[in-house]
Amino acid sequence: MEYVILLIIALCSGIIGSLVGLGGGVILVPATLFFGITLGFISDLTPQTVVGLSVIMMIFTGLSSTLSYMKSKTVDYKSGVIFFIGSIPGTMFGAWVNKFLDLPSFNLYFGILLIILSTILLIRDKLNPVNWFVEHGTKRHFVDLQGNEHIYGYPIWFAIALTFIVGFCSGLFGIGGGSMIVPAMLLLFRFPPHVAVATSMFLVFLSSLVNSASHITLGNVPWIYTIPVIIGAYIGAKIGASLNKKMKSETLVFALRIILLLLGIRSIYDGLF
Repeated sequence: MEYVILLIIALCSGIIGSLVGLGGGVILVPATLFFGITLGFISDLTPQTVVGLSVIMMIFTGLSSTLSYMKSKTVDYKSGVIFFIGSIPGTMFGAWVNKFLDLPSFNLYFGILLIILSTILLIRDKLNPVNWFVEHGTKRHFVDLQGNEHIYGYPIWFAIALTFIVGFCSGLFGIGGGSMIVPAMLLLFRFPPHVAVATSMFLVFLSSLVNSASHITLGNVPWIYTIPVIIGAYIGAKIGASLNKKMKSETLVFALRIILLLLGIRSIYDGLF
């Protein structure tokens, strides 16, 4: 029964994560905590092992999505590597801090993060992109399928500092970091939306390699549960990347905002009471 539950959760996480560039951890972690620990369907899980499962999943979510986006030539590899450089120490530090969190503390802090992320997604469309970072940073160019040229960019020092924070949250909570980096890429660095999503998934893949190595070293990966998670995530990511090319994802993003908000409130409640 637990394998079926994990397969379904990973499949949904892969689809949603790949479609909007989130990595899927923001879905898998709270869903697995709820069904596995709160409802007791998978009694031998802990917050640390749930995070371990999530980071293993994101290797295959990121890889599957990146391979799909490579065909459409929307991955900015140079930016992805720069962001990865900043995320490496943050990811390792976050994975180390994770071992000190018990379930109530994890639920409380993770719930706060989910509410922050849902708020960012809610107000993202109401905010105007900032030009300062593009004007004072390294400029990048992208020509879309319609022949329109997009100019975007960022100061490298700021991008590295930002991705250190993103990496820390990723290592601490087992999320891909796309939920934080994509809004920054759109609003601060003025990335074209499809390039932001594709590059985010490339970053998720790279950072999850370091993230998983850290959690494997700390003994946080329950290997017996990784097979259904890997299978579900890989298939889901393929589906999500395919849908991303064919549809506007605003409806799903709106639903995701509400889901993250409700999950955050529920997680904070569990952490406090």
